Amino acid sequence: MIKENFETSLMNLEKIVAELESGQLSLEDSLERYKNGIDLIKHCNKLIDKAEKEVVKLTKDFKENE
Repeated sequence: MIKENFETSLMNLEKIVAELESGQLSLEDSLERYKNGIDLIKHCNKLIDKAEKEVVKLTKDFKENE
């Protein structure tokens, strides 16, 4: 399970993309980086979903208290 914050995860994902695009990795290393990238994307999506839900809740709470 990834425990990095969004910004760190995104930075690591960008590094993986650069490594994959370089063409300097072996097939095995490329596949491993790709798997790690997929895990980071899933983690980032979870963090975004959580943030969106919190914004919706805060907006709803704010409108109810107006």
